[in-house]
Amino acid sequence: MDQLLAMRTFARVVEAGTFTKAADSLQMPKATVTKLVQSLEAHLGVRLLQRTTRHVAVTEDGALYYEKATRFIKDLGDIDNSFGAAHGTPRGHLRVDTGSSVASRIIVPALPEFLERYPGIQLDLGVSDRHVDLISDNVDCVIRGGVITDLSLVARPIGKAAWITCATPGYLAAHGTPRHPSQLEGEHRFINYLSARSGRPVPASFARAGQKLEIRPRHAIGINESNAHFAAALAGLGVIQTFDYIARDHIASGALVPILKSWQPAPYPFHVVYPPNRHLSNRVRVFIDWITGRFAELA
Repeated sequence: MDQLLAMRTFARVVEAGTFTKAADSLQMPKATVTKLVQSLEAHLGVRLLQRTTRHVAVTEDGALYYEKATRFIKDLGDIDNSFGAAHGTPRGHLRVDTGSSVASRIIVPALPEFLERYPGIQLDLGVSDRHVDLISDNVDCVIRGGVITDLSLVARPIGKAAWITCATPGYLAAHGTPRHPSQLEGEHRFINYLSARSGRPVPASFARAGQKLEIRPRHAIGINESNAHFAAALAGLGVIQTFDYIARDHIASGALVPILKSWQPAPYPFHVVYPPNRHLSNRVRVFIDWITGRFAELA
């Protein structure tokens, strides 16, 4: 038995909740995962997991072993990382997941520089506006915006994005320019962004001199992907509230006109998120430093 591999596999089963999800995330056959955990239990002489048809439950001995094993795995990772950092050679497969606007406007344009700096890293970039499961989807880290409510994950701030409300000159010429956010609720066509989690429109936020407003415009158009959401604004379909880094070039060219500039909501925070019990490899560390610098450049 490869005891270290068995320890890592057992920890992943605990985190994933099922042998199937653990096998998918480890890119192993389910039978191999099962055999490794069984071999570990035989070696220790204790039952670590209670199996059912749908999920696994951790025994009392299993919970204690998981705590000690993950601490050992983390310490071992820290040792490896310290040598990798000393030689400046982060290597290996890095899996990152992010929303489409962050990917297309912040990450991808600067990837040539990142890959030239770290040629030993093979990057897989998952792009969607849905929230992935870091364990079952086998992702090293994700970039998420807003308040992180899942306290079981580690969230490191990497930057903030300013909001902007805008529309095309043609739309404003036809419908007028709103002077107050409340006009968006009935007098104007607003392009709603639909939450990937709930499918419902995300309210538009505004703030001025300590006064905060949350507007829920009449639902005429709703889109659940950020690049398509922005494309709808460029097509003149209505008013949009989006991030400054998405719209700034089009505002500079005159394709879009900013409105309600005195009603500026607080900047939107972004984080890199990863599981607490997965050791933070050197390649993840350098990616976090790099993406933090990218957000600083766009501020």
